[in-house]
Amino acid sequence: MNDPVPLSTDRHSRYSPSVTLPERLVQEGLLDENALAEAQRLSQDNRMPLIAYLVDKEIVPSRAIAATAAAMFGVPLFDLDCAVIDPEVVRMVKETLLKKHRVMPLMKRGRRLFIAISDPSNLHSLDEIRFSTAMHVDMVVVEEDKLQKLLHKTLEQIDSTMPAFSEDDFDLENLDISGDDDNSDVVASVKDDVEDAPIVRFINKVMIEAIKKSASDIHFEPYEKIYRIRQRIDGVLYEVASPPIQLAPKLSARIKVMSRLDIAERRVPQDGRIKLNLSKNRSIDFRVSSCPTIFGEKIVMRILDPTTGMLGIDALGYEPAQKELYLQHLKRPQGMILVTGPTGSGKTVSLYTGLGILNVEDTNISTAEDPAEIILPGVNQVNVNPKVGLTFATALRAFLRQDPDVIMVGEVRDLETAEIAIKAAQTGHLVLSTLHTNDAPQTLTRLIDMGVKPYAIATSVSLIIAQRLARRLCPHCKVPLDIPQEALLQEGFTEQDLETGLRIYGPKGCSACTNGYKGRVGIYQVMPVTDVIGRLIMEGGNAMQITDQARADGVWDLRTSGLHKVKRGLTSLEEINSVITV
Repeated sequence: MNDPVPLSTDRHSRYSPSVTLPERLVQEGLLDENALAEAQRLSQDNRMPLIAYLVDKEIVPSRAIAATAAAMFGVPLFDLDCAVIDPEVVRMVKETLLKKHRVMPLMKRGRRLFIAISDPSNLHSLDEIRFSTAMHVDMVVVEEDKLQKLLHKTLEQIDSTMPAFSEDDFDLENLDISGDDDNSDVVASVKDDVEDAPIVRFINKVMIEAIKKSASDIHFEPYEKIYRIRQRIDGVLYEVASPPIQLAPKLSARIKVMSRLDIAERRVPQDGRIKLNLSKNRSIDFRVSSCPTIFGEKIVMRILDPTTGMLGIDALGYEPAQKELYLQHLKRPQGMILVTGPTGSGKTVSLYTGLGILNVEDTNISTAEDPAEIILPGVNQVNVNPKVGLTFATALRAFLRQDPDVIMVGEVRDLETAEIAIKAAQTGHLVLSTLHTNDAPQTLTRLIDMGVKPYAIATSVSLIIAQRLARRLCPHCKVPLDIPQEALLQEGFTEQDLETGLRIYGPKGCSACTNGYKGRVGIYQVMPVTDVIGRLIMEGGNAMQITDQARADGVWDLRTSGLHKVKRGLTSLEEINSVITV
């Protein structure tokens, strides 16, 4: 940017035009007196500066006002399209002053700060900036509409790095943050940590923004020369901020204080929790994990929003037949329902949706989890703690002495847990749990590999749900794609699909979504363990044989279920290929 030759506010304060800028606009024929009087009244009613009101309502062109002001006050007229903004220069002026006076710092030369302004008669604003920065302030005149666009864009970019927060960004009296234990000293640290107030506000803002965007995880990652913060939104990681690397120790220390971890210990991984009380009726839990890396501690926050478990079965994406199967098996007094899939595939939400249906007054429900991700009133939830001997197996034994109707085990990880869960399912209890396998048939063979007897599996497991989560296409901007029929047949669509006028949609991207996607939809394989499949298990059948039998019984595999979502325009073929291996 070429350096303008500005008019110093010191010289400007001695220059007093005989008329005001609005009066000069009338003299130049850009505005008549009646329109000026009406604009002055309405701008006061709307609490807007007069120049901003004239431009916003398109009463006088922004360029004409800027040219008139520059000529009237003898101040250079500058085109902001040529500006290259330095964020460090912008941060020299408090954000509250920038928003209040609608000005933009352009550059710094020694002890002189150059300010872009659309109304050079607003000397009070420049006086405040000079007092706040202790620098000489020079100004150039710019167009009001360009100034506001640039100001908004620049402040957004600075917010994504290391924002100069105002006192009003967060209400510390109502933003209650606590760790695992008593929260009084942690809340006090939020209110009293004056020297690190920007760090406190920055971490708070990152957490709040992640909740607003429905992110599932926040990653704080130190590297040799950079520090990056990413959020996982709809299963995909996006970089949202890059604070200076020098702040890495303070950022990790602040998060560890909030989650009640040992800030002096940086050599071993640690786990903790943060409870963020947004209001009297809503709180969000963050599960915090720190891990020492070469260049510092990487910290990951898993966001546990209780409202995600209250979506209702209709919102999860089950096909009508799959939904009916799940509901039928939830009504059974005994048996085992297993939900399987990789980490982050929505298994917990599926289980809690079932628990929400079962959670009535005459039913005793107990859960063992590591840890409990969704708090459900009316359900007895236990966090396992292997350090003190409270394992899944120990919790299950205790549940069986607590007169249970329904038992939920967070995950079947070993033979002991599997055997106790199966015995519970065989003795008049409904058991729900998860397992990490690729699809429903492999779940049965996985239990056998763990050492569970085949007859025990055949007589206890009643339903297996394999699932994935695919990003949902934005309904506002999705676009139809032209894909050759040969390619569609290779992907798994049938000739009948093509004959019925199949339309495939893809992502485009708009202001209402993230790269063409908004939210996620479940892809399910819901397989009941029928008598025929039970006999296959006891005869030593493998996963391929069970798959063939399930297909013969009319059970959709994950691929078929995913393609059906594509046919309905809910997701893209590209997304299905990324979450389900062919």
